[in-house]
Amino acid sequence: MAHGYLALVLHAHLPFVRHPEAPNFTVMEEDWFFEAITETYVPLLLVFERLLRDGIDFRITLSMSPTLLAMLTDDLLKERYAQKIDKLIELSEREVDRTGRSDWSFHHLAQMYRHRFHEIRDCWRRYDGDLVRAFRAIQDAGKIEVITCTATHPFFPLLDRNWAAFRAQVNTAASLYEKLFGRRTQGMWLGECGYVPGIDELLREEGIRYFFVDTHGVLFSEPRPIYGVHAPIYCRSGVAAFGRDVESSRQVWSSKEGYPGDPNYRDFYRDVGFDLSADYIGPYIHPDGYRMFTGVKYFSITHEKLHDKRPYDPHVAYLRAAEHAGNFLLNREKQVESLRANMDRKPIVVSPYDAELFGHWWYEGPMFLELLFRKMQYDQAMLAPVTPSGYLNEYPTNQVATPCMSSWGEKGYGEFWCNDTNAWVYRHLHKMAERMVELAQKYPVAEGAKLRALKQAAREVMLAQGSDWAFIMKTGSMVPYATKRTNEHITRFDRLYKDLLVDTVDEPYLAEIERRDNLFPDVDYRVYAT
Repeated sequence: MAHGYLALVLHAHLPFVRHPEAPNFTVMEEDWFFEAITETYVPLLLVFERLLRDGIDFRITLSMSPTLLAMLTDDLLKERYAQKIDKLIELSEREVDRTGRSDWSFHHLAQMYRHRFHEIRDCWRRYDGDLVRAFRAIQDAGKIEVITCTATHPFFPLLDRNWAAFRAQVNTAASLYEKLFGRRTQGMWLGECGYVPGIDELLREEGIRYFFVDTHGVLFSEPRPIYGVHAPIYCRSGVAAFGRDVESSRQVWSSKEGYPGDPNYRDFYRDVGFDLSADYIGPYIHPDGYRMFTGVKYFSITHEKLHDKRPYDPHVAYLRAAEHAGNFLLNREKQVESLRANMDRKPIVVSPYDAELFGHWWYEGPMFLELLFRKMQYDQAMLAPVTPSGYLNEYPTNQVATPCMSSWGEKGYGEFWCNDTNAWVYRHLHKMAERMVELAQKYPVAEGAKLRALKQAAREVMLAQGSDWAFIMKTGSMVPYATKRTNEHITRFDRLYKDLLVDTVDEPYLAEIERRDNLFPDVDYRVYAT
């Protein structure tokens, strides 16, 4: 019998990026989504299917944000992805031919990618492009726990002037989850783990049992937790907060100290989209000639410089992934052995990560997870995998405390999302939320075009609130796009607001922005009136 638990949590999120007004393959930002499907979501699904097939008793929690779910179920984006994976297969076929004639040292890697892309497409077609249905099936088998996130991933601590807006984010997310997964969500990921006291009351209203905070959110709770982050605490609402374990996170997160930086793993940045001639690679990058990642990468990390890298060796990388999985498991065993002596229950080690780390940034990440679960079943008896709801079922009695305001961003609080690069957005977000409350109270009942306009106004408020735009502005990557998106949502909402104030709706304009920002079809604008 195990003496402690490991709760792996993968947070899958992308901002809502969908541009039906643009021709195929001209919106570079849509590639964020296509890359994530090819390199993370389908590889993870294939890992779960193999573990299930082989009778491995694995458990993992997968948080899927509502914006990501909206894109995964969008017919236009599914059609565009089907074309994208076809182009990748075409590129891999050409690479097999090219390397077989003139670059034999990479020929086996070209064959690897050809096989990989075919495997991805076969899985995609097996589910008719419906990956939500695929993950729902694994959840129904009892092996993963899919939870959701606040609707558009806002950073709550900087928006706490308007709790009706918070309620709309939570309610919209929970309702969409129930529609897609046929059950209520057990947990909710707060965008950037951004907690402010009282949010748990809104979660309780939706029947949500738990959420996550960063380490110091629990350690600095009031009163201080007896068991630190190695047991959940209950807020006074009865909703549980789980804290992130620092030690296990660092081993995987850190590109320098952690496993992903191993020199034998595949290098992310060396890609044939940048290495090969423009004439050859042209059909597989942006139509205007902008160089882009294709996912075909032939070099290992080797060292920090981009040149003079060793060719990637998949066999050596597999062996390293096996070593790292064993090392991670051994360290968690030691951790649990040390913790359990001073606890009246089995300790839980909560290890949350961005899902896109596994496969996209760290190519061997899905392989690491698969090997970890296999080793956990056959190589030890100290540790067992668990989901947060499974742990709460076993230990329904926990300490009551109030977590402190926190985030899992740089420096742990709000500085990353409010600084000289992005502070300008918040006065607009506050005013939009205030005006949305005003509209909801003005029109408690609406129908026809007015109802459509009110629902679209709610969508624009939530889309503008997404933390992704402030995050991008701070990092300095794709800043013009983030600024453009923020301004578009502000402007669209402002026009709808002014039209509704005078009791009129510009239906052609409304139809166009409904076509572009078409997520959350069942959004209930009346939540803002509470």
